[in-house]
Amino acid sequence: MKNKKTQEKKVKIKLFYDGHSYTDDVTVIVNGKTYIIRRGVEVEVPLCVKLALDDAAHQEREAQKYIAYMHN
Repeated sequence: MKNKKTQEKKVKIKLFYDGHSYTDDVTVIVNGKTYIIRRGVEVEVPLCVKLALDDAAHQEREAQKYIAYMHN
């Protein structure tokens, strides 16, 4: 079990915003708590939120590789 200090650690992030495809806020739910993150603005979030976003990005990259592989 993680200690409370680790769970509360905050980090700064800035989600990609392009004015076209990537404009909507991003919703992240971790352990039943919801975070809504605005794109293009630096915000401070708990480390667990950044880790969840990192994991989602990794899964997206792996899915794209698999799709490319299946089309060849």
